[in-house]
Amino acid sequence: MRHLISVATLTADDVETILERAEYRLAHPVGQTLAQAVVANLFFEPSTRTRFSFELAVKRLGGETLNFQPTSSSMEKGESLEDTVRTIDAMGVDAMVIRHGENGVMSRLAQLGTAPIINAGEGTHEHPTQCLLDVLTIKQAFGRLSGLSVAIIGDVVHSRVAGSHLNLLPRLGMEILLSGPSSWMPKQVPAGVRIVPIEEALQADVVMMLRVQKERMSVMEIPDFKAYRQLFGLTVNRARLLKPHAIIMHPSPVNRDVEIDSEVVEHPQSVIFQQVKNGVAVRMAVLEELIQQRRPHRASEAASIR
Repeated sequence: MRHLISVATLTADDVETILERAEYRLAHPVGQTLAQAVVANLFFEPSTRTRFSFELAVKRLGGETLNFQPTSSSMEKGESLEDTVRTIDAMGVDAMVIRHGENGVMSRLAQLGTAPIINAGEGTHEHPTQCLLDVLTIKQAFGRLSGLSVAIIGDVVHSRVAGSHLNLLPRLGMEILLSGPSSWMPKQVPAGVRIVPIEEALQADVVMMLRVQKERMSVMEIPDFKAYRQLFGLTVNRARLLKPHAIIMHPSPVNRDVEIDSEVVEHPQSVIFQQVKNGVAVRMAVLEELIQQRRPHRASEAASIR
């Protein structure tokens, strides 16, 4: 891996390596593998979990972060996104973590410099590290991945999390069930993915609720939240349909009492806050994987100068 832009570039071995390293980091949450490394966080959209977990991951591994603020940067003077990224890369940062609302921007930015780029959420396309932390959470619950059914319910078409899941989870042997308003379902689904009524989706091993992403909708597309909850929300009554071994997931932030009732967020089968915990470990693993493979080159270059 030179960058982590899409889960499509990850092999099953890559995923296993990241998950194993993340499990190690859950047991050993502090290290110095990124000592003297500097990671730039460039978030052009709001974030709590992703931004803070990347920052915490760097610091727990002995590194430092630069937290970019678009509104106080030279972009306010007219500098382009591309020149901003090239400038930060030229300063010698060890990696850049980028969130941006434009689809396709990550691949374009990855061509501009040498530092690894980690996609922290791109438009409606992908969110690779969220996908990986969800996979880790599923593996913790079941001890395996292959053969499980995963229901993804809600606003699939606007969800970059769902974009990564639809790409990776079938390749890991999981069956994907989609449910939600027909206008929010993808026009084409990959092999191993089915669109089903919500009652069937709730019989899956993993029930993942998605946030209604109103910021990516026109005014006409935004639903009546009360009606949406009645039709597709994981209400207290619907939660009674879950299998005893099933887990409840949500990539967050949660719109309580819209896609999922407040009581269900706290349900014994909910692993929503375990997902958050796993996010730090997975991002530690990804940063180690990308940055450490560059360091031997820097070490040999320094030795040749001496």
